[in-house]
Amino acid sequence: MSQFDVYANADPTTRARIPYVVALQSDLLDAIENHVVAPLRLKADKSIVAVVRLNPLVTIAGKQYLVRVQDIATVPRSLLKKPVTNLSAQRDEILAALDFLFTGF
Repeated sequence: MSQFDVYANADPTTRARIPYVVALQSDLLDAIENHVVAPLRLKADKSIVAVVRLNPLVTIAGKQYLVRVQDIATVPRSLLKKPVTNLSAQRDEILAALDFLFTGF
């Protein structure tokens, strides 16, 4: 499992709203049973309000998603199956969003 890998949401009750999650924690902590993830929500979803610095925009399979760092959670590693893509190219934006969430800067 690599940092910034994107996985299909394994929870059928939330999959329609949150089709993907992105792994946030360091690869060095891969042995920990639970992994810190952030949900990805479709940018086109009018029920959510995006904050530019807090919600980086990413593209997966031609669709735009918002990384919702304010909704971070832990999930069991066993629910994170095969990654569909990796967002390492957006590393700086995702880490800046996390920094903004925790420090306000």
